[in-house]
Amino acid sequence: MVRDKSPSSIILDVIIHTSLIILLIVTILPILHVAAISFSSSTAINRGLVTFYPKGFNLNAYIKVWEAGTVPNAFKNSVIYTVVGTAINMVLTITTAYPLSKKDLPFKKFYTTLIVITMFFGGGLIPRFLLVTKLGLYNTMWALILPGAISSWNLIVMRTFFQSIPVEIEESAYLDGANDMQILFRIVLPLSQASLATIGLFYAVGHWNSWFSALIYLKSNSKYPLQLVLREIVIQGQMAKELAEQGDTFLWQEMEMVSVESLKYATLFISIVPMLIVYPFIQKYFVKGVMIGSLKG
Repeated sequence: MVRDKSPSSIILDVIIHTSLIILLIVTILPILHVAAISFSSSTAINRGLVTFYPKGFNLNAYIKVWEAGTVPNAFKNSVIYTVVGTAINMVLTITTAYPLSKKDLPFKKFYTTLIVITMFFGGGLIPRFLLVTKLGLYNTMWALILPGAISSWNLIVMRTFFQSIPVEIEESAYLDGANDMQILFRIVLPLSQASLATIGLFYAVGHWNSWFSALIYLKSNSKYPLQLVLREIVIQGQMAKELAEQGDTFLWQEMEMVSVESLKYATLFISIVPMLIVYPFIQKYFVKGVMIGSLKG
């Protein structure tokens, strides 16, 4: 490979690398700040001494969060919602996108038009709430999963990726006696790992970060996902005290030994860690899936 060493190319490389380094710093510093506060002593936090590394390192905030039980239970709920929701999303998206990728599908344009319309028009919050209630989904995890079982955007991306697979591969499989299901599971899906990882990541992050649906459709605190609990702790500063009075979580007398800020940031850091762990393992598929899915309309 011949590398362009002209002055304009060198300047462009410098600009790109500098921009990426700045973006990296801007992304990492807030995470380091959150982690530093969560591991710091209350005295250092109250004096404003904590920046990007802990002062008076301790695990008191995490111990209190664990002992309270609310955050661990919410974390478990989020994991369940994310795993089950992503599995349903992927199954429905794949089984819908694959037929739509075929040129000879009857009424293909009609189905595609209906799907695209949903990207621009929706029934609204109140009709959706009434529908969820009438279906008996209110205050269940299915209210957070089934209404958004398929994303139209992700469906179109998946369909576009399937269309990029050479038709000759499938035709040769037909000649060997394979049916549509065998072709999908033995040929198409193995060739679509990049796309599957990309769409799966989109769905998983969406479920993990979701809190508004839980706020609307859940009334039992024991079913709250982590992000909703985090919102209550971060935005409503008095939540800890209120829950203590209800006997649900933190003992307020014990909390005096731990900074409220450290509890907030410990919960926030707990919510960040899972995605930080998962993303590096699927990054190569994510990048490849985004690029290939954009080649063919």
